[in-house]
Amino acid sequence: MLRQVTGIRYVTPLREGGSLPGVVEADDLGTYVAKFSGAGQGRKALVAEVVSGELARRLGLSVPRLVVLDIDPVIGRAEPDQEVQELLRNSGGANLGMDFLPGALGYDPVAHPVDAALASQVVWFDAYVENVDRSWRNPNLLIWHRQLWLIDHGATLYFHHNWPRAGAVVGRPYRADDHVLAPYATRLAEADAELAPRITADLITEVLALVPDEWLAGPDFDTPDEARAAYADHLSRRLELSASWLPTGSPA
Repeated sequence: MLRQVTGIRYVTPLREGGSLPGVVEADDLGTYVAKFSGAGQGRKALVAEVVSGELARRLGLSVPRLVVLDIDPVIGRAEPDQEVQELLRNSGGANLGMDFLPGALGYDPVAHPVDAALASQVVWFDAYVENVDRSWRNPNLLIWHRQLWLIDHGATLYFHHNWPRAGAVVGRPYRADDHVLAPYATRLAEADAELAPRITADLITEVLALVPDEWLAGPDFDTPDEARAAYADHLSRRLELSASWLPTGSPA
């Protein structure tokens, strides 16, 4: 599993996130952006955060450190916002923590140009995990220490919201026309040749092992291991079908 820490103080909500994430201090002296299990997107969003985030990290893309953040709902009792109190009451136990990057800037395509190789790798990765949330309206990219960081992957892997149809959409094409980095992603073929061989069956298994069992529990599978096997099969099959989903170019 991911490293586990315990939340000791709820600092503030982050209103720009649809799931109402919040900044939480933990017992390791770290500060984290918390994604809560009781949020509207549910635990599948946390699974997507871990699987996609840790795959990206192993491909050499920069992703804030992820931890399992144990939350006692009592830490929100002084929070005046009733919505936040209710969210914390519904999120006792294991939640996701993403390392808070102090002083990070939101990505601006004018102020922060990205070279073609990196842009192509990010677009390739987002196409593979079907990330629908990297548009110019909501890039989910940060600039920290002059480096591009990828955040917020809860909207990836959306096949897992309908497992009976997951097999039918495994090769679904990815539309990159709204992707914030698409204009710079002129080396997608090179990105495919570099990144695809690095996603092995062992790597997928390693990443899926990081997901807590309780996030995989539910009506879709009898056991967490069955769920991991289904994710592994889908991700492996999608990789084999890259010719059907990989964008062939970038918009002008």
